[in-house]
This record gives sequence, structure tokens and C-alpha cells, in this order.
Amino acid sequence: MTTGTTFSHVVGFDDFPFTHGRRGNVPVVGAVYAGLRLEGILSGSVRQDGANATRNLARLVAESKFARRIQLVLLQGIALGGFNVIDVHDLNRRLGIPVLVVARRAPDLASVREALLTRVPGGARKWALVERAGEMEPAAGVWVQRAGLTPEEADLVIRRFAVHGRIPEPLRAAHLIAGGMATGQSRGRT
Repeated sequence: MTTGTTFSHVVGFDDFPFTHGRRGNVPVVGAVYAGLRLEGILSGSVRQDGANATRNLARLVAESKFARRIQLVLLQGIALGGFNVIDVHDLNRRLGIPVLVVARRAPDLASVREALLTRVPGGARKWALVERAGEMEPAAGVWVQRAGLTPEEADLVIRRFAVHGRIPEPLRAAHLIAGGMATGQSRGRT
């Protein structure tokens, strides 16, 4: 396994802002970094509140020109497009590289569970994926879930890539790009 100090090529994914309560696809963007330099962009989509995020992210990475160099996938939260929950362990297995989920604060799991089990199609299966991902744990000022890397490696990755705040630069860039493409300008906290 690669050690946290040698992760040099990473991709961070975020989704476009979207209207809750409707159906359809939500665009996603991946910011590919070589060290602290933006190397490229990946784009695709996931079904809003669907079940294809793991498969679609794996395909985006595996079929990209960056596939042979990417050493780590960063996610801002465990779901895209509302409640399209990513199976982080399956994504790790499909790509053969670590996956690190990052959040500013620990989620309110009771509220997430309630929403999934009462309002989302396939909610029980999605809740099982959340549970399978494991408890979020603190790392370098944020909360993480991880597949394929140690807590120490996760901490090193956050410290290395979080140069303009607590969120790693690939996730910050993906968030800004997604917001700007969707609304004409980026906004909000990154």
C-alpha cells in the first residue's frame, strides 16, 4: 500500500447544486491533482437519490486518462446527488486505490438514518452502506471515513492537501467548479 506521504495524485469529487425532491441526474465533477497543482477535471453524473454513484465514480476514474496515476479518491461526504450513497469499500475494491470521505463535522447519524429509512427509496440498503463505511473519526481538524488507508495516512493526506482551510484542495476545487458551472459563479463556503 502507498503511504500517506507519497500520495501525489488524487481526485476529489463533489456534486452540482440541485433541487431537492425532483428526479433525474445530478452532474458531478472531479478535480484531479498532481501534488498541489490542478492537473485536470473529470465530469459525469449520478441519479438523484439513486444507487449508481459507486459504479459511476469507478467508471469515471478508471476510464480517464489519469487512471494510471490517481492514487487516492477524496469524497466530500458519503453521498452525491442527495442520497445516492457511495459504497466506499466497493469503490476501493473496484479501483484498487484508497478512498477517503471528508466532512467538516461529524454527521447527525440519527437524522440520516431517519431520512433514509422513511423518505428515500432503497433507504435500508443505503443505510447499510453508511454503517458499513464505519464511524467517522477525527483527522487533522475534519471528520473522515476511510477504505484502504490507515488513520495516520488519512491524517497526513488531510494535512498535505488542506492548504486553504480544513478541506483538502481537490475537494475545495471540485466544490467551486461544480457551483460555478451550475449557477454561473461559485458561492458559499468551500
